Amino acid sequence: MIKTRITELLGIEHPIVQGGMMAVGTADLAAAVSNAGGLGIITALTQVTPADLAKEIRRCRSMTNKPFGVNLTLLPTINPVPYDEYVQVIIDEGVKVVETAGRSPEQYMAAFNEAGIKVIHKCTSVRHALKAESIGCAAVSVDGFECAGHPGEDDVPNMVLLPCAASKLNIPMLASGGIGDGRGLAAALALGADGVNMGTRFVATVEAPVHDNVKQKMVDSTELDTALIFRSLKNTARIFRNQVAKEVLEIEGRDGQTDFADLQPLVSGVRGRERVLQEGDTDDGVWTAGLVMGLIYDIPSCEVLISRMMSEAESIIAQRLSGMLLESA
Repeated sequence: MIKTRITELLGIEHPIVQGGMMAVGTADLAAAVSNAGGLGIITALTQVTPADLAKEIRRCRSMTNKPFGVNLTLLPTINPVPYDEYVQVIIDEGVKVVETAGRSPEQYMAAFNEAGIKVIHKCTSVRHALKAESIGCAAVSVDGFECAGHPGEDDVPNMVLLPCAASKLNIPMLASGGIGDGRGLAAALALGADGVNMGTRFVATVEAPVHDNVKQKMVDSTELDTALIFRSLKNTARIFRNQVAKEVLEIEGRDGQTDFADLQPLVSGVRGRERVLQEGDTDDGVWTAGLVMGLIYDIPSCEVLISRMMSEAESIIAQRLSGMLLESA
């Protein structure tokens, strides 16, 4: 058993959090992670309306009596998002943990704190983590360059980023990016984290609501099968390296400034969600994936995955690392 500031803060058995993921973070996955002793996360914006989010929260509560949270990603969008309404639903439904990402959650912190909600903000740099701490976030999730989705523009991997952040933060910290087994968990704890946040690894589980073709493709792939797109737009995103990714990179590699209008038909979220995640055509849409694919060898249940990770981490800490210590003469 591993006890950390994160397990105490969130009231969970194991220091493993499932990160919010568009079209993947539903009640099915969140409840499975929570039932296995971690913290499952429902992705708010996967639900089309705030009313749909309320229904999904209730559905999750019917599937688990363990703690779970809601992810709210704050980003500028083409179509305005009623963020105030999503926040109110989270409060009204009695959710006690919120994972925020994208822009600073500062404008909602007073409401969250008044409702007794613990906010975990996802950050890609030490400076952003310190800002999150200063506005009252209960914890941060620090994303290294290895992560899926948006790793920021600093390109600092977790081997350096985590201890840099740990040396300056006072609040608990989750390590995110490149973690998929007990070795990663043990390493993250050694580097100063209080737990881990995993996205890509949880996609390749029985309960993840994505097509089996996607899960098997992740098993068959390696750490070399991702691509970094939108670098020319200074909005870097790590995705699976498929035909669409190659087309995007080709457009970005042309002389002159990239126009997002040239990329939009290729990177449509609807296209990725419908053609890839639902229909299983892994080559015909954008889908996020991290370097951790190199560590994915099977498609277990969330319970098996978390139990295995904990056993591995506990063994590494108790046996391998302690066995390296020599008694002083």
